[in-house]
Order: sequence, then C-alpha cells, then structure tokens
Amino acid sequence: MQPSNLFGMAAGASDQQWRLPQPIEGDPLVSVQLPTPLKAVLFRRGLQIPEQVTRLLGDQPLPPADQHFPELEAALTRLKQACLNNEAVAICGDYDADGMTSTALLMRALEAMGACPQAAIPSRMEDGYGLNTGMVESLHANGVRLLVTVDNGVAAHDALAKASELGVEVILTDHHTLPASRPIALALIHPATTPENSPYGCLAGVGLAYVLARALAAELKNPQSITTARDLFCIGTVADMAPLTGANRTLLREGLTHLHRSSCPGVMALQQLAGLGDRPLRADDIGFQLAPRINAVGRIGEPSLVVDLLTADDPNRAFELGRQCDALNRQRRELCDAIEAEAVALLESDPAPLPPFLLLAQGHWHHGVIGIVAARLVERYQRPAALLASDADGLMRASVRAPDGFAVDRALQQCSDLLERHGGHPAAGGFTVRVNAVTALHQALNALASDWLQVRGEGLLVEPEALLQLDRIDHEFWDALQKLEPFGAGHPKPLFWTRGCRITDQQTLRGGHLRLKLEQNGVERQAIVWRWPANAVLSQTIDAAFTVTQNHWRGETRFQLEIQALRPHHESMELHRSRGSYRVQRIDDQSLRLINPDGEALVSRVSHEGVLESDDTRATHPYVAALLQEACVGLGLRP
Repeated sequence: MQPSNLFGMAAGASDQQWRLPQPIEGDPLVSVQLPTPLKAVLFRRGLQIPEQVTRLLGDQPLPPADQHFPELEAALTRLKQACLNNEAVAICGDYDADGMTSTALLMRALEAMGACPQAAIPSRMEDGYGLNTGMVESLHANGVRLLVTVDNGVAAHDALAKASELGVEVILTDHHTLPASRPIALALIHPATTPENSPYGCLAGVGLAYVLARALAAELKNPQSITTARDLFCIGTVADMAPLTGANRTLLREGLTHLHRSSCPGVMALQQLAGLGDRPLRADDIGFQLAPRINAVGRIGEPSLVVDLLTADDPNRAFELGRQCDALNRQRRELCDAIEAEAVALLESDPAPLPPFLLLAQGHWHHGVIGIVAARLVERYQRPAALLASDADGLMRASVRAPDGFAVDRALQQCSDLLERHGGHPAAGGFTVRVNAVTALHQALNALASDWLQVRGEGLLVEPEALLQLDRIDHEFWDALQKLEPFGAGHPKPLFWTRGCRITDQQTLRGGHLRLKLEQNGVERQAIVWRWPANAVLSQTIDAAFTVTQNHWRGETRFQLEIQALRPHHESMELHRSRGSYRVQRIDDQSLRLINPDGEALVSRVSHEGVLESDDTRATHPYVAALLQEACVGLGLRP
C-alpha cells in the first residue's frame, strides 16, 4: 500500500507512513466472547486459537518459586538465620523506581520478620550505578555481614570481590544481563537461572525481591510481614516497564484490585497527591501518576527520600515525604522542558539537514534527566538521539534513546573503541566519552543510523492493529477492553484506526496539546492529541490511529481517543505492485471496486461472515484475491 503523508504530532516528522494490518479470513476466534476489533488485535498478536485467549484472560496459578530458582533455598536459609538472630542486613538498591521500590519492599518485609535491615543506595551524581567497593567497606565497618542486592549487582565484580575478601556474604537479586562467569555470591536469584518459558523469566528487580520476601514469609510462617509487598511490586514493575506477561501479569492483576487501599502510608500519600481518588487503579495510573513522582527523586534528588517514604508507618510523615517527592517531580518537569527547548533550538537553528543520529552536548545539562529529553527527541524526530552532559576530568556522560529497530547496545558496541564506558539494551543506553572523541563518535553513529534509515525510511511508522468505528466505542466495548488489562511493555494498549472522521470542533490546550471532537456516521467522540505542533494544519476529514481511554473530569467520565497519528481522508486508495498501480473504490459498507492498470474493473463484496464474494471469476485468482483482501482492510470493510 502506498505510504500516506500525515499531519502528525512530531514537528519535522510529517512523512509518517501507515502500515495497515494484514487481512484475517473469517472469524478464527468465533467462540471467544469479545468484540470483533479486540479479537482481531489478539489474533494479530499471535493468539490465534481460543485456548490462548482464555489463558490471557484467566488468572494462571504460579508454580512454586523454589522449583524455578535453583539458589532460592540457599538465600532463604541465610535470611531466615538473619531474621531469627535480629541480624543487620544491608539492602543495596539502585536509584531508579525499580531499585527504590525493591529496597523498600525488602526493608519492610525483613524488619517485620525480625532482621535489622538498612538501605544502601548509591547517589546518581556522586557514586554512579550499582554496588561499589566503597559501599562494601563502609557497611563492613558498621558491622554488616550480610548484603542483599536488588536490581543491581551481577556486574559489580570489584565490589563482590571486596565483599568476599572482608567476609561479607552476598545474596544477588538482579535482572540485568549476566556476565560470562558467575558472580561471587552466596546465592543468585536471577530470571536467567529459571527454566525455559518460566513465568518468572520476565521479572524485574522488584519482582525478584517480592519472590524472595514471599518465600521467606512462608518459610517463617509470617504472612503479615508482606502485606504491603505486592503493592510495591505493582508500582516498581510498571515503573520499570517490565513485560506484563507471565508472573508479572498474574501478580499485577491481583495487586491492582487492592492497590488503591494499600496499608502502606507512603503508597497512599502518593495516590492522594496524584488525585487518584478511592477507585481501583490501572497500570496507566502507576505509569503516569505514581512512577514519575518516584523516578524524579532518583534523577535529581537522593533516593533515600523514596525509601523513607515507602517505609514510613506514620501517615502524616508519609504525606510530608510525598510532598517532597511531588516538588522534585515538578522540578524534574521544568528541567526537562528547559533542556528540550534548548535541544530543539540547537537542532532547528542549524541550516544543515537533520543528521541521521542526533547527538547534542551541553556542559550544564543535568545527568538525571537527559535520558527523558533524549526520548522526547526520538518521538519528535524519529531518529536515535544522545544527549551529553559534562562529567569529571574532560569526560562527558550521555543517555541514548532510539526508535524501534535501531539497537542502541549494538551501536555502542560497534563504537566501543571511542568510548570509556558504555552499556544498555536495544532501546536505551548510556556511555562516557572523552570530549576530544565526541566528533569522531558522532560521525561513527551517523554512519550506523544512516544505514538503518535507508532500510527503515524516515518519519513515524504507524501500525494500527484493527479498525474501530466510533459507534463501537461504548460501555460494552470498554468493559471488554478492561478484560485485556493490564497493558504495558510486552502487552501494549491496542492501537486502533478509523477512517472518514469529520472534525466538528478543535481547541488548543495549555502545554501545546490539541482537543478535538470527531464525528463519524452521526456519532461524536472526544479526542486528544498530545504535544501538537503549533504550525500543523488539519484536514477537515481525517483518518486517525488511536488508543481508547476514559477522561475523568469534575465527576464526569467520558470516552476519549488518544490520537497517535492523523492523515487526510481519501475515499479511494491505490495499491502499487510490480505489474502497475491498482485503484480501489469503496462502493458502500460491504462492497468495493478494483480497477487494474488497463482500466478493467472488478466488483467484490464482504459477506456477513466476513468472507469475500464476487460474481467475477477473476476474483478467485490468488494474486487478485490478495489485492482484494488488502483493499478490504484499507477501505475499512474489515477490522
């Protein structure tokens, strides 16, 4: 199908390409009681038999954790001893939401089971990531002989060697990539040690901490010690964007039903400050309301503030600590907006064409937020981006983000000879580079990104999963959509599309957002476009790619379309093939006309069962049938 130009959210990314989903013959999930658009989404995600959908919708019991983590028993034996002897235990976390919630989870659980836990989280600005030798030496000097890492540790070779030398026993719980040789530790609790296809293989750091705490509580027959653990698991898992599959999905579905009435004062303070009210929470509420208030502290403040908040027992103290987190989150937003404005100005004031890889460096930028701004630049320009800020001794430290398909970790590895340190995964990473090597590094990254862009194409790739008409968005559809929750990494919110919507009203909102009222076949729905460019122009009639949500405002709840992409609407379409271009026209709600390069026409219709029918025998030819199938999707005759 010919790519269509699109008036979209990202300035500089107007050449957006729509790739509509592949046709589905008939209804292979006919026995599944869901609306057709939702069945189409699940089928295209690979759930192509009813039993797979049933498993997704059901609550699958998890197998015993000790059958999947081979070293869990050793960890439990040592922790049980520490609890029975009221022993000091250090919980060494990380300064992101996963690490801070993991730390608080084990702090609360171990204290309730008799141990004397203390938090040990490095400073982002002063210490950098993870356990280090200085922390080990300080803890040992203070009498700590047992150390549990959460969300870090497997790569801390020097620190683990120092712990072994000093006689400090270490239990490692981490989900980052394991090194080639097993780290020195009493026990290793890691997803990579679980059997193939284990439901525990997707756990983030807070998930591993929860498994450990739950198993220890069962061992000591003390279930009350982990009454808040699942709440912290929910927040940390969503905040870390862990895949919402397997154990994550099972535990999150359980936890979300109770999270709004948590017995953890810190969790309730965050919900109160976010204005979430007394209603069951969704993963979105965590991702957009609770997690930013926690992550902001690790980015520009001291992570001990979050640990203190989530371990506080007094509601008044918890609320005061929550207000401090809230203030830091506002400061984080202001920093991000200022750096983004400066970065965009640098890019758009340059008369040269936009480079394939966006690399910007300013000494005064804050290390803690440049990753957020890099992600915004990726969204705006659809190119990989790195932002660099000054570090000590002629070095610069960077955060990198990239669109789907450009592997950050592989790119940094290919440039490793120019870097002092680097790490990450396909979507994000970081590195340290000497100032005098920045130009050469940018050239190398530009070459890699240029090759990638030639294959992928520039601009935003829009890939909706199913057609959804506005009149299908009702309470019955919403209830069915909720059955597929929670949505997140690995199980994203469905992206729908619809065609031929007339814009009956539009309003620019504070913050550069756009509110629309769309009409289709006599039905109106509200829509919102986040971060709409001020100079963009809309057609009167559009096609839209969107997710469905609800807008709660002043006691009123309405369905709302969150628009991901827009394009001008056309009644007909063209299919380009090596044999020439085929024009397709929609005749009515069930039939279309296909016109070949020689001007010959063929009419086909879609039956109530979703089967293509035609009186013209040419329609049965595989080549023609494939054209008709694609045309049915493109013209909205099939979901």
